[in-house]
Amino acid sequence: MKICVLGLRGIPSVVGGIETHCEQLYPRLQGRRSSDSFTIIGRRSYCGDQSSQFNGVEVVALPHMKSKHLEAISNSIIALLYARFQLHADIVHIHAIGPALVAPIAKALGLTVVVTHHGTDYNRDRWHALAKGVLRIGEFCALHFADHVIVVSPSLTKNLKKRHQSRSSHITFIPNGANHVLDVTAWQAASSALLDRFNLKPGRYVITVGRLVPEKGFDCLIRSFRRSNCGMKLVIVGDAGMDQSFVDTLHREADENVVFTGYLSQPDVVVLLRHASLFVLASRHEGLPIAALEAAMSGCPVLLSDIEANLDLGFPSTSYFRVGDVEDLERKLRAPHHTFSVDRPAVLNDYDWNRISEATSQVYTRLMSST
Repeated sequence: MKICVLGLRGIPSVVGGIETHCEQLYPRLQGRRSSDSFTIIGRRSYCGDQSSQFNGVEVVALPHMKSKHLEAISNSIIALLYARFQLHADIVHIHAIGPALVAPIAKALGLTVVVTHHGTDYNRDRWHALAKGVLRIGEFCALHFADHVIVVSPSLTKNLKKRHQSRSSHITFIPNGANHVLDVTAWQAASSALLDRFNLKPGRYVITVGRLVPEKGFDCLIRSFRRSNCGMKLVIVGDAGMDQSFVDTLHREADENVVFTGYLSQPDVVVLLRHASLFVLASRHEGLPIAALEAAMSGCPVLLSDIEANLDLGFPSTSYFRVGDVEDLERKLRAPHHTFSVDRPAVLNDYDWNRISEATSQVYTRLMSST
């Protein structure tokens, strides 16, 4: 059986929650389903012009329009045609509701379609009304044209089943994973000299990780951190995305105790997490936040905004603050950071990529046995 994956920027080492999800999931699926072949379609701006192999998975870079609004859908259309007429795929697995706009075309071409719903992207601050409307249509296409929909958060799964009762049997909750940060060869390859590079001391900084986009709440975090006078540094790990004006605003809000690292590799991020006093995620929107899971698995205390997707992680109530509330976050930043520690074994048990790949494999098997 041939499975073609589309909707992501690419792998490996491409920034983004969906990209991390796919980088961890598909090599495991390939190992589990050795008689099948997996091809991931990426975008040339992120993974070059050549085809390559990553841990047994074929990665093919195809063109796309260089536009914030059209990049994903243009690549998805090209990827779908490639899957049908070049690969002769049996299953096309689409990631995110924007690319899911091509699900009706995939069905018309005779393909079996799986969509992974990573979050309600129409709630992101970056999109205007028209774009949000198109994303809602993408969600509708996923729910009504895909043969099966995988959803990464339990609350969203419940919501979708309630809203689309006739399709509820076609919706399955399968979360993101976290145990990839336990890969010793990955994080040990990064030197603790990284702390010297950014003038950091172990246990004397707060860290956050994510693309520098408005819905991540970095502006709220910076204001709360400055008001807290907690005697530490704030380390912001992530690249600028497409909105440089927002990044410029963050730099104006910051002072000498706020460190912007830019993009860092996964091993470097794990090193910083392992030495941090606290990880904070101030987001106003998430799917199921891999960055928070990575922090918890790295042994870093975790403090999250109380949006539904973060509450889905099931951390202790002390590990949450009111979303967008500068004063509440300020108070928590002043508290002893060890009080925000979470149960690592529980996180490992609930968010294990091997179990996640097994559950995804079962979806494929059921779909192919029913055709």
